Amino acid sequence: MASVEDFQVKELNKRTSGQAFEVILKASTPDAKSKSPFPLSPRKKTTLDDIKKKMETAEERRKSQEAELLKHLAEKREHEKEVIQKAMEEDSNLRKLAQEKLNQKMEANKENRTARMAALNEKFKEKDQKLEAVRKNKETKKEVEN
Repeated sequence: MASVEDFQVKELNKRTSGQAFEVILKASTPDAKSKSPFPLSPRKKTTLDDIKKKMETAEERRKSQEAELLKHLAEKREHEKEVIQKAMEEDSNLRKLAQEKLNQKMEANKENRTARMAALNEKFKEKDQKLEAVRKNKETKKEVEN
């Protein structure tokens, strides 16, 4: 912290809202620079062993990060495979349902057609019987007239 000797405070005019001050700092002197409030701690010399240890830990960290990335990618691929498999199953199920629905419609159409054909055949048989009855009546009238 700065001591009182390092700066000077002058009071300016007083106001109703408060007071004003002017703070004047002293110029730094050459010997003041040598006095640092935070002394530098002496650095430990780095040795070859320290450098090797740092390199090894960096290599281990890189390998662990790479392994983590590969693990994440493998999980992602597995998830993609599961999603694709699920989509294929759903597609297969939808195709089966659509095929069953189509088969049901075709069967219903076939039954309706068969029923209509049977109804038409019955109608034609009845008409043939009426025609045959009319022919017999005509023949019997001709025989009676002759």
